[in-house]
Amino acid sequence: MKSILVIGIGLFGRLLIKQLDKAGDEILAIDKSEERLEPVLPFVTNSLIGDSTNEDFIKSIGVGNFDVCIVAIGDNFQASLETTSLLKDYGAKFVVARASRLVHEKFLLRNGADSVVFPEKQLAQWTAVRYSSSTIVDYLDYPGDYSIFEVKIPEEWIGKNLIELEIRSKLHLNILSLRRSGEQIVDFPADTVFSAGDTITVFGADRDLKKHLHLNY
Repeated sequence: MKSILVIGIGLFGRLLIKQLDKAGDEILAIDKSEERLEPVLPFVTNSLIGDSTNEDFIKSIGVGNFDVCIVAIGDNFQASLETTSLLKDYGAKFVVARASRLVHEKFLLRNGADSVVFPEKQLAQWTAVRYSSSTIVDYLDYPGDYSIFEVKIPEEWIGKNLIELEIRSKLHLNILSLRRSGEQIVDFPADTVFSAGDTITVFGADRDLKKHLHLNY
């Protein structure tokens, strides 16, 4: 369980808080608008109405006590920049800032952000990759030139198993799980024969995924 500060409760902030609550994290939500805070009250440990660009306000919060501080402000880049800088000035351990444009990333990192996220860009990328092929079920971009895909079993794999296909030694892929008849199977024997309708979650280098799973992304 982590202690997390979320500043800026728009749509992104609300969805973020609901997901953090599922993980059991302690959450302090901050926004200038009481109206914006109301929908997240059932999901947070505490909430404060205040201006995160006000130095005295940030100083009073004790930001150094939080494991992560997330600046989720999306409609005012100047406020996001000032908030990020103040958080670092007053001892925030790790600051994640939201950006809506690539040019914002450079300034946020220069002003104290440890990490920058692009919700719209990342969702657009996921959507483009997910629907670029009828065989892709889900997709997760991985640091470096690697990815994780859940895909329908390739036609040429049907009736074969991991040993016959030489998944690791020849294809250089790692099968993380098998989904069959709605059941997710993480640990299955290497001689399990793949059937039509199976899906697999597979990790590997992008070049190998594209080559052996016939993906185009």
